[in-house]
Amino acid sequence: MAIGGIFRRKSVAQIQSDHEHGELKRSLGALNLVLLGIGCIIGTGIFVLTGRAAAQFAGPGIMISFIITGTLCAFVALCYAELASVLPVSGSAYSYSYASMGEIVAWVMGLLLVLEYGLAASTVAVGWSGYLVSLLKDMHIVIPPELTAAPGVAVKDAAGNVIATGRVNLPAIVALVAVTGLLVRGVTESTTVNNIVVAIKLTVVIAFICIGAFYVNPDHWTPLIPPQVPAPPEGTPMDIWSQIVRALAGIIGGDSEVRFGVSGLIHAAAVIFFAYLGFEAVSTAGAESRNPARDMPIGILGALAVCTILYILTSAVLVGIVPYQSLDNPAPIALAVNQIGLPWFAVLVKIGAIAGLSSVMLVLLYGQTRIFYTMSRDGLIPSVFARVHPTFRTPWVNTILVGVLACGAAGFMSLDKLADLSNVGSLAAFGIVCATVIYLRITSPGLDRPFRAPLYPLVPILGVLMCGLLLWTLMLTEHTRGFFLIYLAVGTVLYFAYGMWNSKLRRGILVTGHEAEPMELPHKGD
Repeated sequence: MAIGGIFRRKSVAQIQSDHEHGELKRSLGALNLVLLGIGCIIGTGIFVLTGRAAAQFAGPGIMISFIITGTLCAFVALCYAELASVLPVSGSAYSYSYASMGEIVAWVMGLLLVLEYGLAASTVAVGWSGYLVSLLKDMHIVIPPELTAAPGVAVKDAAGNVIATGRVNLPAIVALVAVTGLLVRGVTESTTVNNIVVAIKLTVVIAFICIGAFYVNPDHWTPLIPPQVPAPPEGTPMDIWSQIVRALAGIIGGDSEVRFGVSGLIHAAAVIFFAYLGFEAVSTAGAESRNPARDMPIGILGALAVCTILYILTSAVLVGIVPYQSLDNPAPIALAVNQIGLPWFAVLVKIGAIAGLSSVMLVLLYGQTRIFYTMSRDGLIPSVFARVHPTFRTPWVNTILVGVLACGAAGFMSLDKLADLSNVGSLAAFGIVCATVIYLRITSPGLDRPFRAPLYPLVPILGVLMCGLLLWTLMLTEHTRGFFLIYLAVGTVLYFAYGMWNSKLRRGILVTGHEAEPMELPHKGD
């Protein structure tokens, strides 16, 4: 077969046919999609990674980092909204790539989504573990600290003192085992339950903002952008423009050890990018939306707008209560409410965080199984990944596999590595999505687009460039770069060994909903 075959594409008509013949229930309206997005966005990013980003990279400037990342996500969200209105399918970015840049790019996108969903679920589980340990400690139940962190990770007390070195993060594994079991059994939660969970998380976040504001010490906000570490040579000018130049030079030159300053803000923006991943999950619900052309853009942009405002306010209160140097903790908001000294409020926040993070784990593992299910229907991975259980009517094989891999990552990888690798996959995927908008505008100008990204081509171009910049900052870290490149290399070999030869598109088989067995899966965000 000619090598050009790897760029074969599913036509837009084929993908839309998949949607028309799909067997999933279309029951989600615009409000459900907004709440779905909020339910997935508000999770580990705000409850966990904010502390790490502030302590290691941005200081009080974490507020600015959230603005930077929110701006990038607005560009990406507009691109997603356009594609979701044209291609309302469950495969999300994978299906978008298949329709534009071809099968090999769709395969790479599938690999990236494994990082975005699979490792993201592990990242959430580590955050869930931190809040559970803190809550149990309040109840005088102490889990041996060696069993609450990955091997080699230092476990610290509330004062920041190292008390043990981790061996395995057992609570994180237990959480993922429970979520995997629920998905295998096909427990279908109603959108009402999802709305209740979202309400709990919103209540916790808003309560933290409102109550915590009374305990803010403005001195903790100074300086807003701490000096760079290591410091520049004596006598080097450090006005804002000098910092920007130095930041870009550090990014291009590979100085991954520089912290704080403008370069720290940029690196922190890359770290907390994880906090915004939920808006993309809305696009995977296209096949279950009543009116995707209208509702998908509302769901994506609405959820992003609400969460960006809450993030900026939460981070401002967080670094105002606790000095940023002390926030490198898997449960930073719990640390802050403990410092406030209101026991009932601390319990409320921790319970809310645990409940919220539980729903996010369910969403992310569900999203990963849906990606594998779609890829299996296309023939790119073995058909067993689309096989449903005769009793539970769920894709049990791929759910168990995803759960096992997620448990291994959560139990034996640090929060830093998990978050960085998940962000790398997400940023690369988002950049491809923005490029897809440009490609389809050029190659299919007459395509019906119920929603069009404004200011074309500026918005998708800025999306590609900003994704590239943040991706570059993360790739400068040796462990992230090494893992990512090896991962892509192995994945590419698998495509040429299996996917290329078994592709249904190559064999001329149209993939429609009639080929797949119906399955019962929970709505996202439940």
